[in-house]
Amino acid sequence: MIDFFLDSYKNAPIWHIALEFLVFVFGILSVWFAKKENIWVYPTGLIATVISVYLLYIAGYIGDMIINAYFSIMSIYGWYVWAKGGTVEDNLPITRTTFNEKIIGILLFIVTVFVVFGIYKYFDYEIHPDNYVDMISSGIFFAGMWYMARKKIENWTLWIIGDIIVVPLYAYRGLGMLSLQYIIFTILAISAYLEWRKILDSKKQLS
Repeated sequence: MIDFFLDSYKNAPIWHIALEFLVFVFGILSVWFAKKENIWVYPTGLIATVISVYLLYIAGYIGDMIINAYFSIMSIYGWYVWAKGGTVEDNLPITRTTFNEKIIGILLFIVTVFVVFGIYKYFDYEIHPDNYVDMISSGIFFAGMWYMARKKIENWTLWIIGDIIVVPLYAYRGLGMLSLQYIIFTILAISAYLEWRKILDSKKQLS
């Protein structure tokens, strides 16, 4: 197992490995801060996604690159929304999605899948089976990121599903560090969902 992860880095330049390690560290920090409802989820996440855009571009994974570019934009949006209240206590509260928000999430998923597919076709990239998995995970993450910006607990459900999908995808592509990162993301997302649900349940009891 160790050899499997290390083999893909044998011929990789040091700066490439260093950048991937930064993505690994800041990505985990971002999910941890999200779990704690800490606004630092966005600056740390922004560092990870901007670096990821570059790494995925040079690797030729267009779908993943697009999703990380979107993450970067949504990090700025989410940063603004979370900070609008001024203090942590005044910030946007954790809530569940309404029917309309569920529809928006479904539409975001569908539109994202077709947009990523269209981009592959536009740039005349050969679409392999793993690219279709990439499209599906991109749609899930697009919807999840929007829900996170609105502090909807369902964002964690989508993160968990998406993370489970991309763990073997990144391992298959030889991106061992990212695959390991998403294993950790899955664990943190499950923990975060349980923590946010406790907060929601406690609010119900107080109301």
